[in-house]
Amino acid sequence: MTDFWKNFNGPVFSLAPMEDVTDTVFRETVMTMTSPGNLHVMMTEFSSVEGLNHPVGRKRVAERLVVNDSERKLLKELNIKLVAQIWGLNPEIYHNVSRWITEEYDFDGIDINMGCPVKKVVKMGACSALIDQPDRAAEIIHAVKSATHLPVSVKTRTGISRHDTERWIPFLLQQNPAAVILHGRTQRMQSEGEADWAQMALAVRLRNDMGLKTPIHGNGDILSMAQGLEKVTETGVDGIMVGRGIFYNPWFFSPEKTMATMEERIEKLLFHTRLFESTWQGKKNFNILKRFYKIYLNSFPGAAHMRAEIMETNNYEEVYAYFQSTDCTPARKTRSGGDYTD
Repeated sequence: MTDFWKNFNGPVFSLAPMEDVTDTVFRETVMTMTSPGNLHVMMTEFSSVEGLNHPVGRKRVAERLVVNDSERKLLKELNIKLVAQIWGLNPEIYHNVSRWITEEYDFDGIDINMGCPVKKVVKMGACSALIDQPDRAAEIIHAVKSATHLPVSVKTRTGISRHDTERWIPFLLQQNPAAVILHGRTQRMQSEGEADWAQMALAVRLRNDMGLKTPIHGNGDILSMAQGLEKVTETGVDGIMVGRGIFYNPWFFSPEKTMATMEERIEKLLFHTRLFESTWQGKKNFNILKRFYKIYLNSFPGAAHMRAEIMETNNYEEVYAYFQSTDCTPARKTRSGGDYTD
């Protein structure tokens, strides 16, 4: 398998792994709003290696690795690489699960989560806690690399309670990962405060001083492709990973589309809903969709009230019925004579 991370021409844009967000349904929906050549890599939700290694738990955890045939078709058409992200504690289990993923699935790479800041996960000693456990981190990286022919990348943060880039990143680079994706916050910052892009620039300088060519991608607070390209120029990173920016604009990877109409937003909401229903067939809670409804129903007159009403629905049928109503237009939302805008 070719190490695709090193074969891109120009800045790379990728979609970050996000819990209960980046399943096969959302990834496919994003691709339907993506212009060719603008999105290069996507990642699955992060999957526990301990869960995937468990004879009972594997079936449920493996839902995170599902790839619909329709998604697979779009990945090929748009030439987007799909990476399985995993997390856990035990290097031996990492090895076994990485080998299983390689044999049973058709991913383009494996990414190790060394960045999740959730306190209960960190308390276990996993994810961003590994920043302060370099020996275990190294064991895990080498355990995964020895189990697969796929390129193995690492997504991480700048430190635990303070930025520790100068110690952590050189150590990580010495383990020869296929790429390092660096989120510009510490574990303690969680998602608060501003991502520190000076730390990304420092990571690039440290890599260059080591004489290495390992791609370093930056992650944190990118709300447009234009802003991402500015960060590439400012810091020298090889790519930009987009997380919450996709919630501000689901057409993120089509920058030429400056404003989606109400009709287009509702169309994507219904596409997402139908695909979610047909894919999961009751395995996942309908209410998960409501976090997505918030990103579609905004930026047009009447959006706020429409959003409030759709959040009161209890199932797929109620959503479809709501939008099938001939009166379901922004004009209907002006019940007291004033305009509802968002």
